[in-house]
Amino acid sequence: MTSTLTHGICVFCGSRPGDDPAFIADATTIGQSIAAEGWRVIYGAGDIGIMGAVAEAAQNAGGKLFGVIPQHLVDVEVGRVSSDAFVVTDNMHTRKTVMFANSDAILVLPGGPGTLDELFEVMTWRQLGVHDKPIVLLNTNGYWDGLIDLIDGIIARGFAEPSFKEFLTVVTTPDQAMASLRARLS
Repeated sequence: MTSTLTHGICVFCGSRPGDDPAFIADATTIGQSIAAEGWRVIYGAGDIGIMGAVAEAAQNAGGKLFGVIPQHLVDVEVGRVSSDAFVVTDNMHTRKTVMFANSDAILVLPGGPGTLDELFEVMTWRQLGVHDKPIVLLNTNGYWDGLIDLIDGIIARGFAEPSFKEFLTVVTTPDQAMASLRARLS
């Protein structure tokens, strides 16, 4: 069912495919699902890895893409210039800021150090009261289990309030991710 909403979903994820075919499969489903909602994918503009799979699936399903990439990664991440909006920034910090500013929600798929940086920045901003946007973590095949344990440890050791973990909605399937986003954005 297509919604009349025009939300931007910031998708943070890997520029590599990872070692589990489920990562690309879930990314493809997410891209198709965001497009089916009539929402726009806001992403790192790369055409490779999980990031590329989300973008390709969304675009093939008629969805809109808002890609943001720093100049130094245009060639490395093979920027998808066929995006509806393609913004080249001076640096990584500006990339994250532009992605965040144009989004209504954040969806995190499997990824590496860059994805962790993006996730913790938006969680920290949430902790500081900068925003109240939903942050959904898609834990495909337990990929983020270690991260969830780390957050629990940070809280248990007194470096964050229990509410810090409440900023993050952890789901295990693309359908659950979309249901969580729909509930918060409707």
